[in-house]
Amino acid sequence: MTSLKIFDDNNPTEALFDSEEITNSADKIDKIIYHLQQVGVKFEQWQTNDEIKLGASQGEVLQGYNEDVQRLIKEAGYQAVDVVSLTSDNPNKEAFREKFLNEHTHSEDEVRFFVAGEGLFSLHLHDKVFEVLCTKGDLISVPANTPHWFDMGPNPNFIAIRLFNNPQGWVANFTGSNIASKFSRLEN
Repeated sequence: MTSLKIFDDNNPTEALFDSEEITNSADKIDKIIYHLQQVGVKFEQWQTNDEIKLGASQGEVLQGYNEDVQRLIKEAGYQAVDVVSLTSDNPNKEAFREKFLNEHTHSEDEVRFFVAGEGLFSLHLHDKVFEVLCTKGDLISVPANTPHWFDMGPNPNFIAIRLFNNPQGWVANFTGSNIASKFSRLEN
């Protein structure tokens, strides 16, 4: 289930806000959207295509979400779209996980739609860390130059559509900070 926790960046143990304390699902999502909008992060939930399963090809995934992807391309001028799909039996899963675990920024928005599975985005904004557990149906757009990190967990099982303003795709600028090591990891 999608969730949001907000921490002071100097205190990774006591959440200032925890959406898990909200029992009504609609209220929970509204609060998540509200808190993320306050810091310029776009968050949406899309209707999912249950016919697309782990192992689906990039073409199948993009075809299944073509209308929504084209809407985003038209709205924001994205120049490249791809699909990342990773399962727990991938022999390179540890290397893939490590690649994203250190705080970094991008010179463009980082847009991800979770077709299946889950991933934990941690955003370091001002003096706060926003931990967003994205699950099937969630779209998150992390603004350009926002320090963040991503955890797919030790046993990843997810498919995500990625949209880029940069035709080169994913290009990270690592901050050199060790803040990511102080905060939660996704344990799946």
